Amino acid sequence: MFSHLPSLQLLLLNSNSFTVIRDDAFAGLFHLEYLFIEGNKIEMISRNAFRGLRDLTHLSLANNHLKALPRDVFSDLDSLIELDLRGNKFECDCKAKWLFLWLKMTNSTVSDVLCIGPAEYQDKKLNDVTSFDYECTTTDFVVHQILPYQSVSVDTFNSKNDVFVAIAQPSMENCMVLEWDHIEMNFRSYDNITGQSIVGCKAILVGDQVFVVVAQLFGGSHIYKFDESWTKFVKFQDIEVSRISKPNDIELFEIDSEMFFVIADSSKAGLSTVYKWNNKGFYSYQSLHEWFRDTDAEFLDIDGKSHLILSSRSQVPIILQWNKASKKFVPHSEIPNMEDVLAVKSFRMQDDLYITLTRFIGDSRVMKWNSKQFVEIQALPSRGAMTLQPFSFKNNYYLALGSDYTFSQIYQWDSEKKIFRLFKEIYVQAPRSFTAVSTDRRDFFFASSFKGNTQIFEHIIIDLSL
Repeated sequence: MFSHLPSLQLLLLNSNSFTVIRDDAFAGLFHLEYLFIEGNKIEMISRNAFRGLRDLTHLSLANNHLKALPRDVFSDLDSLIELDLRGNKFECDCKAKWLFLWLKMTNSTVSDVLCIGPAEYQDKKLNDVTSFDYECTTTDFVVHQILPYQSVSVDTFNSKNDVFVAIAQPSMENCMVLEWDHIEMNFRSYDNITGQSIVGCKAILVGDQVFVVVAQLFGGSHIYKFDESWTKFVKFQDIEVSRISKPNDIELFEIDSEMFFVIADSSKAGLSTVYKWNNKGFYSYQSLHEWFRDTDAEFLDIDGKSHLILSSRSQVPIILQWNKASKKFVPHSEIPNMEDVLAVKSFRMQDDLYITLTRFIGDSRVMKWNSKQFVEIQALPSRGAMTLQPFSFKNNYYLALGSDYTFSQIYQWDSEKKIFRLFKEIYVQAPRSFTAVSTDRRDFFFASSFKGNTQIFEHIIIDLSL
């Protein structure tokens, strides 16, 4: 409506009943200097409402019903000298963060901006509000990439400044190795280790050598080594079939600069076994208890001492402690009243040590070390759960609970309430593991699925002030 008024310098729209100012409302007013829209009922202004008004020096939006303004709504007003926002009461929350920062930087004279909320800021000036940085961001998980195959476990490792993942695919009889593509920004196929009913692929880095332990249900388990000349993994050694008959978990750890891994064996006749690197290969170092159908092994440091926690379908989790004299693990204690635990995972927040206990029947648990024992701090309903995985990105702490019967749930740590709160639900068919991977300043987690596609979710930071 103003396209034929290019020379107009003063426009008064006071005391009307306008409620909205939309994008390019004043297109054509290239030389407008004074714009007064006072005493209306304006509740919403579009981000590009004042686009093109580069000569505007005075703008009044006084006495309207504004509670928020879109980010950068004044970005085109290069000549602005005075802005009047009196008579509006703003919500001084995340939506006002940009305005708060703009008021600190602008050379224009701006009337006081008063707050109507939140309650602690009511009737205060926006300039007096403290920083919005913490309150104005949240996080989310979005699907980044879908891998068209099933899997039961994912492991990640770094080699020569590149990030890799090894994915166990029992139905395809593969251990698929993927590499992060810095150009395409996704994970691409790098190598493929074939086998029989592969249930675990665990990378081990010894100096500049890269090994992958491939645990199989049939045909024995093996260790592969990356061959630079062939640019692929080749078989390095076998693992004794007599000791490992039904591997369920592989845990890597280091004690006194020596490299070990343990395989938890879940068969009645199997032996969970610790293996040690001897500069030529990995040899069986210690057999742990037999006849207990171990489902998971977790290495952790408790008060400066090395420990292993073994989970079992036939007894409560037991804690083994490293004996420095004998250089072997010896029974230390147990976690009482916790039958049928599928897995134990450890994590730290600040200086505190926590563990999660995955239970298929009953509630899974979060427990905290109190300098004497692990004590329960939270129970999570988890019927049908096969995995409860802790992970963290950018000081945000999460638990991923995967169930065969319902949506998988992601919990986030509430630092005020000191508990994990339900954050998001994601659909993963028969989830078996969740694995965090970071590369190129981006954070992902892999959700393996026994019956569907393997999904890669990206952890993103959302600025609520946008």
